[in-house]
Amino acid sequence: MFSFKLNGKTVEISEVDPHTTVLSWLRHNGLTGSKEGCAEGECGACAVLLLRPDGNTSRFESVNGCLLLLPSLAGQEVWTVEGLETHGLHPVQTAMLQGGSQCGYCTPGFVVSMAAEYYRKERQGFDLEALSGNLCRCTGYRPIKDAAESLGKPDPNDPLAQRLTQPAPTPAPLNYAPAGGPRFYRPTSLAELFRITADHPQAKLVAGGTDWAVEVNQRFARASVQVGLDQIPELRSLVWHSRYLEIGAGLTLSELEAALGSSIPLLQEWFPRFASRLIRNRATLGGNLGTASPIGDSPPVLLALRAELVLAHEAGERVVPLAEFFTGYRQTQLQPGEIIRAIRIPLPLAPTAHFYKVCKRPMDDISTVAAGFALELEGRIVRSICIGLGGVAPTPVRAYHTEAALLGKPWDERTVQAAAETIRAEFTPIDDHRGSAAYRKAMLGRLLEKFFYHTSEVVA
Repeated sequence: MFSFKLNGKTVEISEVDPHTTVLSWLRHNGLTGSKEGCAEGECGACAVLLLRPDGNTSRFESVNGCLLLLPSLAGQEVWTVEGLETHGLHPVQTAMLQGGSQCGYCTPGFVVSMAAEYYRKERQGFDLEALSGNLCRCTGYRPIKDAAESLGKPDPNDPLAQRLTQPAPTPAPLNYAPAGGPRFYRPTSLAELFRITADHPQAKLVAGGTDWAVEVNQRFARASVQVGLDQIPELRSLVWHSRYLEIGAGLTLSELEAALGSSIPLLQEWFPRFASRLIRNRATLGGNLGTASPIGDSPPVLLALRAELVLAHEAGERVVPLAEFFTGYRQTQLQPGEIIRAIRIPLPLAPTAHFYKVCKRPMDDISTVAAGFALELEGRIVRSICIGLGGVAPTPVRAYHTEAALLGKPWDERTVQAAAETIRAEFTPIDDHRGSAAYRKAMLGRLLEKFFYHTSEVVA
């Protein structure tokens, strides 16, 4: 059994399958304001507010209820759109009634995401990125934008604003198995995690759940044992060392984005291109790398940054270059009982870097080809260059031959055009519904040329 607070009231759970999503449980229990539009985190109609720690106080984060497994809420506090109506309509709901809602299907999700931004402490105006994961099917975005930008500051007596002045609860370890069925663990230390994985070597490790929950929803994937990693402090650190930055594999991308600011320009450029705010509030670097998808968005960026992974086991740790981590399609160097504890980015950084993503939509889409470039020049000569790619091989890859072709050469149009031929010949991508092999090869050369023109002022 476990419990959590829902709209300010304690709820106890005893006989619910741990694969059940928050969205499914809410709708089954009559809270039908949350809608199911896609069950894969694409539309935001199911958004709920999760209370998260923020120093000695708290903050609200909007997350996809369809991607949040119910046991993940144990010991936590969550609000649905119904819970916003503490004294009649919430100010966000009132604003949306002025033309921001038509069929109403997407409206509850928009209201929840707006509320997360409405209560953000440092808010000046309204950051529309907060709504990047919410899809409207009929109203159109201008009246929704108008509603968002009409919002003022919360009243100090607002019950939800007052709740944020207090700390969030500290979740305890969880061992949940209804009637001897599938089990869900949530350890609160690495030592505890390793004890669990020693007893259950085939356990499914769940970081943010934004990939696994899609498998649960769409392909009915099941695991006899799931282990939530989101409450392990050793996975949530961020430490600057003299020679590298170490990022905990369990930090959410939103937390990392806020903590880094502009200190890693390539990551700052990349964050808005990774899914949506709703996804980034749960997704982690460790989870994205652990899935070993050839079209994952983080590997090309981290490969360009020459990242290394700290792989931890109960007996110790080892450090592996990210370029050597992927061993085949959806395969990695991870051994049984081993996890990604942290990502290390060597310092100093290359002074010039860019990320490019070829996809059918400019935002919140899966890559056809993704590329990260990091360049250092000495005068007009290429002193070092690192190129990370996704979508052109069974694994994310470094373009070693192309890097060698550029090293020591003038950074000019002739050199880059020759290197574009090299990079097109270096890989053998596949044909699929996102793009043909010929298209992907053509994009490789074009992205290198695009990087050159975007950096031409460096050698001007």
